[in-house]
Amino acid sequence: FIFTTAKRDYAEKVLDVLDPKKKLIRHCLSQPDCLCARGCYWKDLTRLGRDLAKMVALDHTIQGFPTQAANWIPVQRWWGDPRDEELLCLTPLLGQLGRAVRTEGGGWGG
Repeated sequence: FIFTTAKRDYAEKVLDVLDPKKKLIRHCLSQPDCLCARGCYWKDLTRLGRDLAKMVALDHTIQGFPTQAANWIPVQRWWGDPRDEELLCLTPLLGQLGRAVRTEGGGWGG
C-alpha cells in the first residue's frame, strides 16, 4: 500500500516513478482517503482493513498518523534523488518484521 496525504493526481505521478510497470504497489490511498480535521489531513491505518498489530508505516513525519504512532518507522523525506537508498537500508528490518508476522500465523495480505 501507498498511503499519502497528497492529492490523488500527484500520488499517481509518484507511483508512475516508483512502480512504472504497476507490479509492486497494489493499492494507493491519497488525500480523499484521509481524515481531515481543521484543514490537516491524517492517515488512519484502520482504513486499510488490516490488523494493526501486523502493520508498519514508513513516513517522514508522524503527524500523518498520530493515533497509530506505535506502527510508525521514521524515514528521511524523499526528494526524488535516484541515489536515495533509505528504503534499501530498511530491508533487513522489514524482512525480520515480515518473518515475525508469518511465524505468528498472520499475513500481510497486501
